Amino acid sequence: MTADTDLVLVGASPLRAEDVVAVARHGAKVDLDTAAMARVSSSRTLVEQLADDPAPHYGISTGFGALATTFIAPERRHQLQASLIRSHAAGTGEEVEREVVRALQLLRLQTLATGHTGVRPVVVETYAAMLNAGVTAIVREYGSLGCSGDLAPLSHVALAALGEGPVRDASGAQVSASIALAAAGIAPLVLREKEGLALINGTDGMLGMLLLALHDLRVLLDTADVAAAMSVESQLGTDAVFAADLQALRPQYGQSVSASHLRDLLADSGIVASHRDPGTCTRVQDAYSLRCSPQVHGAARDTADHAEMVASRELASAVDNPVITADGRVESNGNFHGAPVAYVLDFLAIAVADVASISERRTDRALDPTRSHGLPPFLAHEVGVDSGLMIAQYAAAGIVSELKRLAAPASVDSIPSSAMQEDHVSMGWAAARKLRRGIDGLSRVLAVEVLTAARAIDLRSPLQPSPATGAVRDLVRTVAAGPGPDRFLSPEMEAVAGLVLSGAVADAAYGALSAHSKENR
Repeated sequence: MTADTDLVLVGASPLRAEDVVAVARHGAKVDLDTAAMARVSSSRTLVEQLADDPAPHYGISTGFGALATTFIAPERRHQLQASLIRSHAAGTGEEVEREVVRALQLLRLQTLATGHTGVRPVVVETYAAMLNAGVTAIVREYGSLGCSGDLAPLSHVALAALGEGPVRDASGAQVSASIALAAAGIAPLVLREKEGLALINGTDGMLGMLLLALHDLRVLLDTADVAAAMSVESQLGTDAVFAADLQALRPQYGQSVSASHLRDLLADSGIVASHRDPGTCTRVQDAYSLRCSPQVHGAARDTADHAEMVASRELASAVDNPVITADGRVESNGNFHGAPVAYVLDFLAIAVADVASISERRTDRALDPTRSHGLPPFLAHEVGVDSGLMIAQYAAAGIVSELKRLAAPASVDSIPSSAMQEDHVSMGWAAARKLRRGIDGLSRVLAVEVLTAARAIDLRSPLQPSPATGAVRDLVRTVAAGPGPDRFLSPEMEAVAGLVLSGAVADAAYGALSAHSKENR
C-alpha cells in the first residue's frame, strides 16, 4: 500500500494481506510499478522469440494439459488462446461474491506483474484498469479443482477481459463485458501466445478467500474472548484460572494472548468481585467451556498464525506454468498445485468449528437453571409463559452442527481429471468456499452468546459488570432490548451478528479497556 491508503502499488514488492482486503472489499485502486512493467516487457520478448522457433514449447506453440504434445501452427495460436479461455470458463452454480472475484483478479495481476509469465504489458494494464473501473466478472461457485490452480474462476475473469460473458459494473448491475469495458474506455484483449495460460494458472481464488477469511477470523477471535468474558462474568465464574503464572505453565502463544484478554476484560467487574471471597463461593472450579476458553481460543489463534505464514509465502509467489525464469529459461513446473493453501483452509475450518462449539456450550449453560447459578430458566421474563432465549440457543446449536460437517477436509478428496494428466488435485477452492460459510456461522454463534450474556449481565443487577463487558452490553442494547416479555427475536439476532462481524463488539470492549486504563493512570 502506498502512503495514500486508497491506492495499492502492484509489482514493486509482494502484496500484503491488508492490500488484498483493501482492493477486494473496499474498492481501493491499483497502480503498476514502472520497474515491474519493464520486466514484463523483457520476458515478453523472450516468449515471442520462442513463438518463432519451429521446435515446440509448451503453452507457447503447443496445446494444453493432455494435449501438451500437440504442435499448433502460428496462424492458429490466437484461436488457441481464445478457445482455452472460452472452454475453461465452465463454472456453474451460484454467483461468487464480488470481493472474492476482485481478490483473485488482483492476485493474478500481481503474478502477471512479476515478469515470470511472459504476457504483454497490455494484459497487465487491462487487468489493472478493470479493477479500477469496478468491472467484475461473474464467476460461478463450482468448477475449480484447485489444480492447475483455479482454472475455471480465473477463466471467467479472463473471458471478461476479452469482452465476452457477463460482468457486474461499478454499480453492481449485470451487463455484458463488452458494454462494461466500452463504458470504462478499456479495449478488449486479443490474446497471443502463452497469455491464455498465464491468466488462469494460479491459486489466486483460494488464496484470496484465505486472506479475506483470516482478516475476519482475527476480529472473531478477539470477539470470542469478549463473549467468553461476558459468559464467565454473568455465570458467576472465576477469573483466577486466567492468571498469568498459571498460563505460563503451558507456554502456548495464542493461549497466553486469549488469557490476557480475559484478565483485562474481567478487571474491575463488580459481578466477579461479588463472589471472589471463598466464603461466598461454593464451587471448586468452573466447567471446561468457561475455564478452558483461552486454551481453545488460543489454539485457534495459533492456527491462524500458521495460515498467515503460508499465505504470506503464497503472496510472494509467481505461480504459472510454464514460467519464465530469471535467467531466461521457459520451464514447466508444478507450483500451481494448491496443497499448501488447501491444507490451511481445512485446518482453519476445524478451528472455526471448535471455537463456535465452545461458545454454544457457554450459551447453553446460561440458559439452564441447574448450571447458571441463579439465573431464570432460558433467561425468560415470566417462566412458563415466556421462552426467553431458548430457541436462540437452538439456532446456535444448528450452526455448530453444520460447522462440524464443514470441518471435514476437502484437501484429501482428490479426484483425477484431464484424461489422467491432472491425476491429483488439491480441492483448495472447495476448502475456501466452506471456510467462508464457516466464518459466517461462527459470527452468528458468537452473536447468540453475546446477546445471551448481555441479558444475563442485566439480570445480575444491581451488581455491575466490568467496564469492558458493560460497554458491550450497552452496545447490544442499541439494537436489542434488555430482559422482558418475549418478542420477535430474529431481528435482534441478525443485528447483533452484524455488530460481531463488523468488529463493533470487539471495538467496544477493547476501546473501553483503553479508556478505563487512561482514567486510572
